[in-house]
Amino acid sequence: MLSEGQRSDINYAIPMLEWLHIEGSQVVADRGYDSTKLLDYIYSRKGEPTIPSRNGAKFERRCDWWLYKERHLVEKLFLKLKAFRRIATRYDKLAFTYMGFICLASILIWLK
Repeated sequence: MLSEGQRSDINYAIPMLEWLHIEGSQVVADRGYDSTKLLDYIYSRKGEPTIPSRNGAKFERRCDWWLYKERHLVEKLFLKLKAFRRIATRYDKLAFTYMGFICLASILIWLK
């Protein structure tokens, strides 16, 4: 899913998860996705969230830190994608041309 740059990604978390079968799976996300609505959705679909509690939260949730550290693989991909100036600055006005260039850049990264 592609969203506007000024909107928070958590608004698209549940619609994106609706496309996935998360029963018995771990859902890994960073602290920005720590919301009751999202956690209730994951638990209702019999998934297990691996989302650390925000700093200063009343209740500290258990988190599998070894699994959480695997998130760096996704973060590294985003860093490689942002090396393409066209993606980092979002020159394209239309979402489908921007998504097309993301696919092209991903292929170039994969081929390296």
